[in-house]
Amino acid sequence: MEEKHYENFPVASLMLPARLRRPVALLYTFARKADDFADEGDLAPEERLRLLDSFRQELARIGKGDAPESALFRDLAELVKERNLPLECFNDLLDAFSQDVVKKRYATFEELLDYCTRSADPVGRLLLALYGHDTPQNRRLSDRICSSLQIINFLQDVAIDWKMGRVYLPGEDLVRFGIGEEQISAGLPDRKWTEMMSFQVARARTMMLEGAPLVKEMRGRLGLEMKLIVLGGLRILELLDKCRGDVFAHRPKLGRVDWAILLLRAFLSPL
Repeated sequence: MEEKHYENFPVASLMLPARLRRPVALLYTFARKADDFADEGDLAPEERLRLLDSFRQELARIGKGDAPESALFRDLAELVKERNLPLECFNDLLDAFSQDVVKKRYATFEELLDYCTRSADPVGRLLLALYGHDTPQNRRLSDRICSSLQIINFLQDVAIDWKMGRVYLPGEDLVRFGIGEEQISAGLPDRKWTEMMSFQVARARTMMLEGAPLVKEMRGRLGLEMKLIVLGGLRILELLDKCRGDVFAHRPKLGRVDWAILLLRAFLSPL
C-alpha cells in the first residue's frame, strides 16, 4: 500500500481524548478504503469507479435514513447522526478519488487547489464537526492547513505518483522552470528542479502558516493535536528544503528524531 496524504494527519493518536479515537479512526477507515479503490491493485478504471459508486450508494442510504448494507457504513450512519457530520464531505472525498481514476495532470495551481478542496479539505471539516469546533472561520483556516498538507504529500510523492502515471505538479510551473516530464521520469534533480521545488515548498509553507491560527481556537489535547499537525507539515517542508527537492533519491518523511523535535516545538512554539 502506497503512503498517501492521510499519513500527515496524526490519526487517532494518543494526543486525542479517548472518546474521539474510535470516531476519528472510523473516518480514516472510510477514506483509506475509498482511496484504495482508486489506487490499489490492477483493477480497470471502470471497476474502480464502480466500487466508489457503491460507497456513494451507501451514503445515499444514510441520507435517506435507510439502513446501510455494510458494517462500515452502519457505524458511519450512527456517527453521522450522533455528531451531525456533513454527508457532503464524504461525497466530496469520493469525487476526488474518482477524479484520481480519470485525471492524471493539472495545468494550473488553481486547478490543483480545486482538487484539494475535495481530496483534503473535507477531512479537516469532518474533524472540526467531530471536535465541536465547526465555525465558518475555523473551516477557512482548516481548509488552508488541509490543502497545504495535500500539496506537501504531492511533493513527497513525485516519484511514487509518476510510477502510477500521475503528475500533481502544476503544468504551468513545470513550464515556468523549464522542466519536462522526461526529467521526472529520469529522476534528475538539477538546478532547475531544485528551484521549482523550492517554489512549491514556499507556497505550501505560506498556506500552512495562513491556517495556523486554528491552533489557538482549540484547547487542551485537541489543541496539541492540531499544533502537531501544523508543525509536522512545516517539518516535512524543512526536510524537502534540506534535500533540495531531491525526492527521487529519498522521500522525506517524519522519523523518531523528527517527532522528538516536533514535541519540543509544540511546547515552545508560539503557534
